[in-house]
Amino acid sequence: MSYDATLLMSEFVTHDVRRLLLSRPEGLDWQPGQGIEVRIDTEEWRDEGRPFTPTSTPDALVLELTTKRYPERDGMTMALHALEPGAKLQLSDAFGTISYQGPGTFVAAGTGITPFLGILRRLAADDALEGHRLLFSNKSERDVICEKELLHYLGEDCVLTYTREHEPEQDGRHIDAIFLRAHAGDLSQRFYVCGPDGFVQSVNDHLLSLGVHPSQLVYER
Repeated sequence: MSYDATLLMSEFVTHDVRRLLLSRPEGLDWQPGQGIEVRIDTEEWRDEGRPFTPTSTPDALVLELTTKRYPERDGMTMALHALEPGAKLQLSDAFGTISYQGPGTFVAAGTGITPFLGILRRLAADDALEGHRLLFSNKSERDVICEKELLHYLGEDCVLTYTREHEPEQDGRHIDAIFLRAHAGDLSQRFYVCGPDGFVQSVNDHLLSLGVHPSQLVYER
């Protein structure tokens, strides 16, 4: 099913990521972590759908999308960033296998944080953040989406690491088996993993090598 939505507001949250606030279509529902397909309702882009994850909670009055632009490979993300309030979009029903299944550790890279933003915001609203941890990899500190919000939610349980640019006191490692062993805590918990395909495969392989059972892994299949 297709739903009509209107762009209400757009603003940068990092140098290349924007927060889009849309009108909430009647009848559209999702579980935090699930995605929807988004199309710009113009002749040029109406047939070009892309998956995005709502970062607002399902009970919010508006729908928030957090989108990164990819000028080198995806013209639609550039078009989304250029939209002005009043622009029309078309949204699909929700889909995807990421959803909250109990306390655990979230492992994300870049915009892979977006499914977890909705989940963490719901947990915060329910005063249920205790027992959760986030391991979040980015190229540099300026690439971290919603850094202050995440640190507010999780404090020392929000572990940020940078693969390229970082200050001497900041962790500059990739999330590998050694990193996971040091920061993941209890290996009998659930692990929620999202990011580029290679990142997800690598993290899952590292977790399995540490003795985590496949049933403990929650990711987009």
